Amino acid sequence: MAKHGVITKVSGPLIVASGMESVQVYDVVRVSNKGLIGEVLELRGDLASIQVYEETAGIGPGEPVYFTNEPLSVELGPGLIEAIFDGIERPLDKIYESHGANIPLGVDIPKLNRDRIWSFTATRKVGSHVSGGDILGTVPETESVLHKIMVPPLISGELIELESGDYKITDVIGKIRLKDGTIYELKMLQTWPVRKKRPFSKKLAPKEPMVTGQRVIDTLFPISIGGIAAIPGPFGSGKTVVQHQLAKWADADIIVYIGCGERGNEMTDVLMEFPELKDPRTGQSLMKRTVLIANTSNMPVAAREASIYTGITIAEYYRDMGYKVAIMADSTSRWAEALREMSSRLEEMPGEEGYPAYLGSRISEFYERAGIVECLGDDQRLGAITAIGAVSPPGGDTSEPVSQATLRIVKVFWGLSASLAYRRHFPAIDWLKSYSLYSEQMKDFFDTNVDRNWSNYVQNIMTLLQEEASLQEIVRLVGIDALGSSDRLKLLVAQMIREDYLHQNAFHEVDTYSSLNKQFQLMKMILTFNEKGKEAIQNGIHFKQIDKLPIREKIGRFKYVKETDVNQVAQDIHLEMMQQFESLVKE
Repeated sequence: MAKHGVITKVSGPLIVASGMESVQVYDVVRVSNKGLIGEVLELRGDLASIQVYEETAGIGPGEPVYFTNEPLSVELGPGLIEAIFDGIERPLDKIYESHGANIPLGVDIPKLNRDRIWSFTATRKVGSHVSGGDILGTVPETESVLHKIMVPPLISGELIELESGDYKITDVIGKIRLKDGTIYELKMLQTWPVRKKRPFSKKLAPKEPMVTGQRVIDTLFPISIGGIAAIPGPFGSGKTVVQHQLAKWADADIIVYIGCGERGNEMTDVLMEFPELKDPRTGQSLMKRTVLIANTSNMPVAAREASIYTGITIAEYYRDMGYKVAIMADSTSRWAEALREMSSRLEEMPGEEGYPAYLGSRISEFYERAGIVECLGDDQRLGAITAIGAVSPPGGDTSEPVSQATLRIVKVFWGLSASLAYRRHFPAIDWLKSYSLYSEQMKDFFDTNVDRNWSNYVQNIMTLLQEEASLQEIVRLVGIDALGSSDRLKLLVAQMIREDYLHQNAFHEVDTYSSLNKQFQLMKMILTFNEKGKEAIQNGIHFKQIDKLPIREKIGRFKYVKETDVNQVAQDIHLEMMQQFESLVKE
């Protein structure tokens, strides 16, 4: 690297340098002799505006800016899983081992471990024609993840050498003769610019739900595999716990968790919890299929902006192997705040509430990189990225720009309610505010794979919850005694839906996850109780007698029944319910 630019202005994480005619926008540069990592944001003649991903205290005009002539890129290869990176993919665990608790300025540590030996098994025959995305072989990255070594996306030619063995990620494992006769050396390590989408053959429409085991989500507001969702909610409403639950239980092979500008203690919880959590799919630690990107609120603000792109690029890499990846961004509001800060330092024209005018396009750029695709390669494998972003609107006001820009893009809105959280109803997803645009597409899947009555039951549950909201208005005005028996029954059944069905304890060993069959059986019980209650009222039975039936307690405790006993216990409760209603009518 030769000296090429000179700093003329320093404004926090933004630096302006002159003599920068030969750089391009989004090139990485090294700022001052401390070697701070920066990225070119804007060019005006020979002046470049650079956002620096490290603390700029102690840097002044006249210091040099060195060029790398490369865009901000991530390293992709074995060693990503179980690792903890910062927003620009520096390995925090390795930095801690070598430099202690504080990240030194200009630290230059390889992003992926260069010394670890990996066992590579070749699966492609020498002499065959290969192109971008073709799988050359596999590496057992962890007990849970088989890492597939692929031909880089833009390379094609004849495979003239490939051998199984134990290698470091920088060792040559094979060679390809390109069309022009040059020899390309294959390594297990790839690099890719974070702001550029990784290519694929074809994007497909979502067809199947991503089962999460969370009743309120799977039943009322499902998300598809390859879908995009937002979780907006005020402070303390449980956004982070919902994302932890999804990371633990969602139907995904790989989890990429981005702590973007969140409090350090929340990220510490993730770092402490995930290694201890037992993965229900494999019995191993959940970290064995997780990549963590930690960019907490006390870290440099510019790196927060990059962390989202780092995470989605890693997710695309595993998607290209044919895996289902779930990416959790917590939270995109903090990322938008970083955009706003950098935009104001660049003296750009502010948009609504000071956010840059391009806020909406940046948010949509991120979410549009999710989806289910036909991957590059000759085996027609499918891969998917499901993106779930938390939004932290100030004061829970979802009319602010970040929430509104997100809502225009995402198809699932899990709106968290402060009033539900204060009443200790978790997950605090407000069933009257939330929606899922995948519900119609998912109907056939649920009706075919769970039970043909699933969609009808879900519709009945939504209707009862909406009717309850209307009846509550009357109750607040004139009191509950003004309601007739049938309306009192509706309120009772809606209460059962809220307390026995939608309320779910994330910290209970059984209730933390509920299979689709268990969800269906519990729905069926509550709605059968409703139907039998209506019949009893028509036969002259008073509401208070229905309210006192002992079966109600058994229905309420059904969610704590183990998955192995679900069908038998459901059958027993159904029989007992019939007997209790029959004896009511006979009396």
